[in-house]
Amino acid sequence: MSTPTSAPIPIHPSQLVIGLYVWLDLGWMEHPFLTSRIMVSSQKDIDMICATKADGRLYYYPDLSEIEPLARCETPVKLPVKTAAEVTAADLAKAALLQEMQAMERAKKEKLRIQRAAHARADRNWEVAARATREALLNLSRAPKSAGAQLYALSQQTAASIVAGQEILLHLMGNKKGQGPQFHALNVMSLAMLVGKVAGLSERELCDLALGALMHDCGKTQIPHVILESSARRKFEEDLYREHVHFSVLFATESGAFTPEALAVIADHHECLDGSGWPNGKTNFSRAARILSLVNRYDRLCSPEAVGREALAPSEALAYLFQNQVSKYGIDLLSILIKLLGVYPPGTVVQLSDGTLALVVAPGVGSLQPRVLIYSPETTRDEAPTLDLADEPGLKVTEAIRLSSLAPSVLEWMKPQQRLSYFWAER
Repeated sequence: MSTPTSAPIPIHPSQLVIGLYVWLDLGWMEHPFLTSRIMVSSQKDIDMICATKADGRLYYYPDLSEIEPLARCETPVKLPVKTAAEVTAADLAKAALLQEMQAMERAKKEKLRIQRAAHARADRNWEVAARATREALLNLSRAPKSAGAQLYALSQQTAASIVAGQEILLHLMGNKKGQGPQFHALNVMSLAMLVGKVAGLSERELCDLALGALMHDCGKTQIPHVILESSARRKFEEDLYREHVHFSVLFATESGAFTPEALAVIADHHECLDGSGWPNGKTNFSRAARILSLVNRYDRLCSPEAVGREALAPSEALAYLFQNQVSKYGIDLLSILIKLLGVYPPGTVVQLSDGTLALVVAPGVGSLQPRVLIYSPETTRDEAPTLDLADEPGLKVTEAIRLSSLAPSVLEWMKPQQRLSYFWAER
């Protein structure tokens, strides 16, 4: 099913027929369906729509419908008188339908409550970690020991959670206010820890990786912003930019929180397996540093540091790395990253099998069954429903949508190109 190209046309509930693709211009909790746009596939669908407050708020899409709506009869039809038995049977059927709709609505409310609670926990965890990370990174030059202790505590806590086998989920936070060093640092740590766990890193290696990820760019405080944000640096500017690795190692050393292995993770986070990296053009360095190098590159493709450089959609970034930079990062780690993020990584706009648009907010339990935020222009993004496609056998992703093909109003609602912020959330 493709995206609607025609404007929705208002119809009366009496015009419903199986095969119509309709839009219920109602709040998500004002109807029993998973989405507000559905293909009418049974008489029960028709009965449920008629039982809602859809009169005056019901539309159909001609280009997505398999049939034309029934003609609306303006003259009241005189129905035959029903027997008492027929009336009783009709009343019982209506009562059963209402009970079923009420049960579906209760299930929707409970699912929404659980999802919002999980998202709220992720938000709180992210805010706590972001506050601690930002404070530590900004205080490194003034109080390196204290800042190092803060980052060390956060890295130990994260590594312990991973090693303990707690089931965790990478969740797209999105739409965070402001900018700061904590965004990239937390993104890279979150992604690196997931890759590191699957790659078989020990608890000690995970601790070093988490700490290195949090501190890998702290030396950029010594580089002028005009150079950091330039997309076309001259040679002397590029040389100065690359000095941030030296400054990061220096600050990390002064903090006293780093093992030699953790310092090496920072020192090598721009190295590549084919020798094309910097500052030393190494071809042999630790797995932890290789992981940091890969996820750092992925996050920068999605959220460029340079002003004016186009951000790639997450799926485009993974495709670019796979098609062009396998020799730099290795197929082993790149395959792990792709498997973790899924075919449709967080931040990807997708179309579902019922024609609905959605924003992927988490990989989900299967690479083809992500958790998605349903595009619901009749409500705000914060109030829109989130569905785990692994729990909805009737829905699946049919394709990833190029952002350039979306209407401005859809882009404004979804905001897929805002800085992506990932963090942990319980399943």
